[in-house]
Amino acid sequence: MAKTYVKFEVPEEIQNKALESLEIARDTGKIKKGSNEATKCIERGTAQLVLIGGDVEPEEIVMHLAPLCEEKQVPYIFISKQNEIGAASGLNVGSAAAAIVKPGKAKDLVEEVAKQVTELKA
Repeated sequence: MAKTYVKFEVPEEIQNKALESLEIARDTGKIKKGSNEATKCIERGTAQLVLIGGDVEPEEIVMHLAPLCEEKQVPYIFISKQNEIGAASGLNVGSAAAAIVKPGKAKDLVEEVAKQVTELKA
């Protein structure tokens, strides 16, 4: 993961928890897929957790998401492969980003991931 927009390395264990929370939220809550939808959720203050692909080409598609999350104080995490975000979102293709809007049954998992990511950035 040597992309310029990836601000910190995320251990695979935390990435897997984030992907699991995305899958659970997809089934029991509400998610938004894609960088445009994720951007809207962050700006509106509805995003609980944002997952950003670490291998997105061109980088400009997701480059603005991390700074925007910082500004709006929304937890975000980098996932190594955008295909994993797509799969967890129920798509057959990769997704550059996804936002969990209503975590549903994944509430505790989302809070745990958000806390671990905050500690990583510190």
